[in-house]
Amino acid sequence: MPTQQPVAENLFTWPSDEPRLIASERDGVISFPPRPGDPTRLLSRRGTLWTFTTQQFPPPSPPYDGDPNPKTHVPYAVGYIELPGELLVEARLTEADPAKLRVGQEMELTVVPYVTRPDGTEILTFAFAPVADGASTSGEGAA
Repeated sequence: MPTQQPVAENLFTWPSDEPRLIASERDGVISFPPRPGDPTRLLSRRGTLWTFTTQQFPPPSPPYDGDPNPKTHVPYAVGYIELPGELLVEARLTEADPAKLRVGQEMELTVVPYVTRPDGTEILTFAFAPVADGASTSGEGAA
């Protein structure tokens, strides 16, 4: 099993079967990523897709640290997820086919591989996945 580590510390709970994003809150204002020194809180795991786009070619480098080769680049989607009563979060989506995504679709947080470093370390990041119709909404409680 390769060594795994999150893309950044204190961004999401990991390891976890039900990961949560870590935000901060001060004076009723929620911030993600969390602001240093502010009290932290866990965000909801589910929200709705507010808008999205697909990335069909490698973004310019730097700062992009994924595969820069246009011939081997794997398209991906990014979107804004509205977490009710909290905020909008920009995130990768696990589904890259725009025909399978729709504004207003229910989404759930997950942790996915982002890139593998030359030493074999697998870097993990958060992403949102479409929720299958009729799926339960468990996992919203505090962690």
